[in-house]
Amino acid sequence: MRDDICTIPVSEVFEENDGCPICRMKAIIEKRIIDYIMGDAMMEPDVRISTNQVGFCEKHYDKMMANRGRLQLTLMLQTHIAELNEKVFTKKFLTPISKQNNEAKKILDSCFICSKIEFGMSRMIDTIYRTYENEKDFRNLFDNQSMFCLKHYELLSSGVNKHNMKRYGGDFLKSLNRITGDYSRRLYDSLSEFAASFDYRSAGTDLSNSECKNSVERTVDFLSGRITID
Repeated sequence: MRDDICTIPVSEVFEENDGCPICRMKAIIEKRIIDYIMGDAMMEPDVRISTNQVGFCEKHYDKMMANRGRLQLTLMLQTHIAELNEKVFTKKFLTPISKQNNEAKKILDSCFICSKIEFGMSRMIDTIYRTYENEKDFRNLFDNQSMFCLKHYELLSSGVNKHNMKRYGGDFLKSLNRITGDYSRRLYDSLSEFAASFDYRSAGTDLSNSECKNSVERTVDFLSGRITID
């Protein structure tokens, strides 16, 4: 599988500044891989060999079934099931049931798309640290983000020391803490306002232009790191 499927210009993701940029980055990479799997990958033997061996997780089966490429998915499932039958269900002389169970577990615990997302994200996260350390324009982009979700706040903050950010590691952490902390406090205020709207004393209050009307959804997004790219 071509590496460029899993990579995008970091500055491009941060320029949008709408929600968590790392969530957005992950969603874009995921969509690219699914589109690729349901298209050009059909003609790449190394990809088909891998998908035959490991298959996909429930989430990505659902995403592929929602895609238009029904024939592509059918053909991938056909050869994947053939491999499953060979490894798990073909009775070989003196093959213990435990070995068949282990083979089944390997397939259940693996997903071709998840592994490619993990690979692509690790490269992109490395690029974020390196670009922040070396490019002023990107530091300005990063420092002016509207939010980072809790999951990616932890991911970014825990990796600073590993990536040897000697010059701007402290600034990176300060910005990350400020941005995420400010957003989390705003969420609390929005949730409080939304909860108060259920009080009988707030009857008739118009919330149509208030941030609090979608505070529950925004909080769940913040805590779970979920985002969807159409």
